[in-house]
Amino acid sequence: MIRSQKRYELFGKIIFEEVIVEAPFKIPNPMPDEACFLYMVEGQINYKTENQSITVPANEAVLLKCGNYFSQIKNSKESKNHQIVVVHFHPEILKKIYGTDLPKIFHQPNIVDQNIDLSKINNDFLIQKYIESLLFYFDNPTLINEDILVLKLKEIILLLCQTKNAPVIQQILSQLFSPTSFTFKQVIENNLYAQITTKELAEMANLSLSSFKREFKKNYSDSPANFLRNKKLEKAAELLLVSEERITDIAFDCGFNDLANFSTLFHDKFGCAPSSFRVTQLGK
Repeated sequence: MIRSQKRYELFGKIIFEEVIVEAPFKIPNPMPDEACFLYMVEGQINYKTENQSITVPANEAVLLKCGNYFSQIKNSKESKNHQIVVVHFHPEILKKIYGTDLPKIFHQPNIVDQNIDLSKINNDFLIQKYIESLLFYFDNPTLINEDILVLKLKEIILLLCQTKNAPVIQQILSQLFSPTSFTFKQVIENNLYAQITTKELAEMANLSLSSFKREFKKNYSDSPANFLRNKKLEKAAELLLVSEERITDIAFDCGFNDLANFSTLFHDKFGCAPSSFRVTQLGK
């Protein structure tokens, strides 16, 4: 559940966000034409892409390239609420503020590694101070104007250029100007276990809802709702047998927010409750 959300826009696009989330929380992150810098002020977030999976704890950050992801936040003993600061990089905004003089970090390197989806940025003193300055502006919105937003956007880019991860960061940011295109099946398979509606999937695939359903039927010989539900339940059954996670956490990991609904659907498919399935199958 989102507890609070503050945003600043520049030239009609969201550039800076401060979000406080109560766990458990999972959200798809469709970013077909932008990159994203995310800093955990408090709490912890898990990110999963097609190629990589990482955990970002408090006072660390991650940079994500154009693409489709899902992130999840779980309950922890340390923190119930999770505070996140996000900076969005839009190619059209960057072109507008830099003109033809784009920083080198946006230039395509000689060798491009398409498997790099994200770069974790460990506790960096200068970036931490930068985040503190953003939080100040979130607490004092009357001080914000267009010039300050441009300045703060350029500042984080300069700081990213100076981190030890700069070569990997360049791999990610350079793709803003040659964004990846995704096949229909990649969109589906990258979001099998996300808490996402059919309409949202259609938007990620750049199709109308009716066209999306037709394309889905052609590719999977099933309706989106039925196919995705079965995939999630099959994954849950697998996790019940190979992990010691609580049933509540497994349900959440597989895209179910409501434990009662998950248990009903699981019983309908496998003929027993999740707890009984685990005991019975492990006892064989």
